Amino acid sequence: MGLDMYAMVTCEEIDTEIDVKIDSAHALIHQWRKHPNLHGWMEQLYRRKGGTAENFNQIGLKLTMSDLRALEQAVDSGTLPETQGFLFGQSDGTEYEDDLVFLHKAMNAIDNGLSLYYFAWW
Repeated sequence: MGLDMYAMVTCEEIDTEIDVKIDSAHALIHQWRKHPNLHGWMEQLYRRKGGTAENFNQIGLKLTMSDLRALEQAVDSGTLPETQGFLFGQSDGTEYEDDLVFLHKAMNAIDNGLSLYYFAWW
């Protein structure tokens, strides 16, 4: 139990920025366990894109190349927002290399014509 986070890809065009339909047939390209600061960054992006759900839980968020570049900057500069939640755990900086691995895979997926989205389940 706790914060489980996923990045999924599909060859289908995702026609909405927020509230993307989560589909188990889509391919998992990355997952995290209890990295709340990354989740907090994703929630802030969701809100900037117009998301209004009270809890950012089991809600798909489309990620674009522009979003990934902004995330890369936040990861590189150590400015992911400190985020807390029930059973979220704590980000401690050891996630840096894994975040870069995700960014590399995600950018390659988009470059290859796939659509990408994020969701978490807690």
